[in-house]
Amino acid sequence: MSMYITCLDLEGVLVPEIWIAFAEATGIPELKRTTREEPDYDKLMKYRIAILKEHGLGLKEIQDTIAKIDPMPGAKEFLDELRSFSQVIIISDTFSQFAGPLMKKLGLPTIFCNTLEVAENGEITGFKMRCEQSKLTTVKALQSIGYETIASGDSHNDLGMIRASKAGFLFKSPDSIKAENPDLPAYETYDELMNAIKGAMD
Repeated sequence: MSMYITCLDLEGVLVPEIWIAFAEATGIPELKRTTREEPDYDKLMKYRIAILKEHGLGLKEIQDTIAKIDPMPGAKEFLDELRSFSQVIIISDTFSQFAGPLMKKLGLPTIFCNTLEVAENGEITGFKMRCEQSKLTTVKALQSIGYETIASGDSHNDLGMIRASKAGFLFKSPDSIKAENPDLPAYETYDELMNAIKGAMD
């Protein structure tokens, strides 16, 4: 059996979108924008940080919302089963300060993500990306040390790692992304995704 690592996106795949939950909690509709609408993550984060500043909101308020977010129904069971026969890494453009509590609820899988820059008073002043095109770069790095990757995600920023992998799948993607990528298998349920991953390893 060759060595596989399954690489999964976090938000929209295993947990609800954090920024959408926060937009709903605060009643600030502008915060509903995600990488589904704005593929340029740098631009998106600068936009979000400006809105937080304008409303006087910081890390604590976002973490209070995150504490109330649960993984999607079936996500933990899916991960538990997947981890019983495959190495799994969650590769996300979210931030360690957001992901921590959610990782506990998912049984502490490995996650590679980015870091927020936070001032003493809790204001989010900036962000530090782990590397350029973090998902694609990570998958290529894993391949360079002898792993085959299988990848799945829902958004524009997942397409690089999905296409670079031995097998890659869209999961719970919006119709627009499915339409733009008709050659990629697209699944809606964890059972379908599990079967596809197992099939790719055979």
